[in-house]
Amino acid sequence: MTVKYETTVTSVGSMAVEFAAEGILVFFGTDAPEELHDFAILHEHTPNDDDVVSGDILEIGGVEFTVTGVGDVANDNLRNLGHLVVKFNGLTETELPGEVSVTGGTAPGIEPGTLIRIKG
Repeated sequence: MTVKYETTVTSVGSMAVEFAAEGILVFFGTDAPEELHDFAILHEHTPNDDDVVSGDILEIGGVEFTVTGVGDVANDNLRNLGHLVVKFNGLTETELPGEVSVTGGTAPGIEPGTLIRIKG
């Protein structure tokens, strides 16, 4: 497998922990507006042209999850804004166009310094 995307978490908003408990991780690049910082996981976004597709592996801090569904605008959001919404619901059709669904059911703990990779 090759690494399609790699980034490091720089900060975790206070409300991001509540979302994680519900099986949702919301990522934004560090240049996101201040009003998004409370509920987002900020990371060092580097634009990349490789699309995330079903069957890819999302690795969070060394724990791997299989991508099961990718919304219609999820790749554009990641590429342009470093914005990614990950739901641990295993759906093959995402509920919203900006989401990526993965297997697992439970979101892993994330803290500053956590390495995130998407491999395909």
